[in-house]
Amino acid sequence: MEKKPGDSLVVMTELVLPNDTNNFGNLMGGRLMYWMDIAAALSAMKHCAAPVVTASVDNISFETPIKIGNVVHIEATVTRAFNSSMEVHLNVWGEDAIQQYRYKSNEAYYTFVALDPNGKPRKINTLVPQTAEEKKLFEGALRRRQIRLILGGKMKPEDAEELKALFVK
Repeated sequence: MEKKPGDSLVVMTELVLPNDTNNFGNLMGGRLMYWMDIAAALSAMKHCAAPVVTASVDNISFETPIKIGNVVHIEATVTRAFNSSMEVHLNVWGEDAIQQYRYKSNEAYYTFVALDPNGKPRKINTLVPQTAEEKKLFEGALRRRQIRLILGGKMKPEDAEELKALFVK
């Protein structure tokens, strides 16, 4: 079955409370990663209609801290589906609801694996990107996957054809 990236869109909203912050009044990175994992898992489940487990988390960099009392918006969408795994792209925004402005906090890519009733990887729906941005994320997902596999010791660098094409003419 074919699905569109928009079919997997999840927008999660949280209020940053005192218990979520560090001594500087900023949202703790671990708390944000926890919320991001939930949003990404929901997105992956919407795509494959099955239970999922987190396989990897790529390069979370924190651009702008989110302050106590601000709102966190996490947008998660599946960017590419492979055999049993899928990549989910997340954008995180902070919002000062009193001052009425929104700002980018960070973004990341999570990878999930769909499970069958026995807890084994199962085949998932294909993904057909629609917009120019969805196509760009879809195409880049294969390169990001090869990097993850190389770093995880599951692929030899010389076998990463998509990555080699970037550097070798």
